[in-house]
Amino acid sequence: MTLRLHRDVAGPCLAPEGSVVAIGAFDGLHLGHQAILAEVRQRAAARGLAPAVITFDPLPRAFFSKEPVPRLSGMREKAEGMAAAGVRELLSLRFDEALTRMAAEDFVRDVIVGRFAAREVWVGEDFRFGHRRGGDFALLQAMGAELGFTAHAVAAVLVDGERVSSSKVRTLLAESRFADATTLLGRPFVIDGHVEHGKQLGRELGYPTANVHLRDRVSPIQGIFAVRIGIGDGPCSWPGVASLGFRPTVNEVREPLLEAHLFDFSGDLYGQRIGVEFVRKLRDEEKFDGLDALVAQMRQDERDARQALGMNPILADA
Repeated sequence: MTLRLHRDVAGPCLAPEGSVVAIGAFDGLHLGHQAILAEVRQRAAARGLAPAVITFDPLPRAFFSKEPVPRLSGMREKAEGMAAAGVRELLSLRFDEALTRMAAEDFVRDVIVGRFAAREVWVGEDFRFGHRRGGDFALLQAMGAELGFTAHAVAAVLVDGERVSSSKVRTLLAESRFADATTLLGRPFVIDGHVEHGKQLGRELGYPTANVHLRDRVSPIQGIFAVRIGIGDGPCSWPGVASLGFRPTVNEVREPLLEAHLFDFSGDLYGQRIGVEFVRKLRDEEKFDGLDALVAQMRQDERDARQALGMNPILADA
């Protein structure tokens, strides 16, 4: 069944037949999130109710932080993951000043019950919500007894004795520990987006790139990487090298830019959606003295990336 995405706090009931609702930020949809969504899907199917999720955009911690907070997934990636997990109704609330002033009790009455006619509510063990984080699991239990729903806390998922969390995944990615991040996510870390026109400098230098603008999304990683690229809905299987950052040598940009060069590729990717899977970090971004030094390093990056991807690095010298 197709997922329906909603954005407003107020409005008609989205699940008149009743629902089983999960609430959380769900950044990255890691193994812990997947455990909650599995419970929601199974309980909704067993009771003939709608499987639903309430989430927030931007991330609550990003709203309150004075420093940029990296994100593991954009809204589109999150919605697609929810749909794959069997969610039918997704309410992505704008996390703004008005929402922070909403009392926890009002959130329960107006959103959980009013918008979803919740019969069961599923959250993580440490879930807090409402004005000044005044709502917790105990409040959900108490109000559920009054309003006709039960509250359930899903225990943290542990990997090698350590709790799986979005913060932990961000740390692993920042440390370029992609295999470990894959374990916690249950899949490789991928950034996707539509290819946009650039200034064609890469093509002039012999390295045409597919450019994806991240805009206000803060990436947990920066640098030069060996990658695998997926085109459209295809798997991330095409080998390549990518930079993610601010292009310090040529035309430094104000927002992060993902530039992927696909090895031995000659097609037109403009306007298409690509996914970039990060396999290994090759180096940090550097500012070079000129284009000759930059091109020499790009050739070395290609050799290193081909080797990291199990290809013949000699091809880079052809």
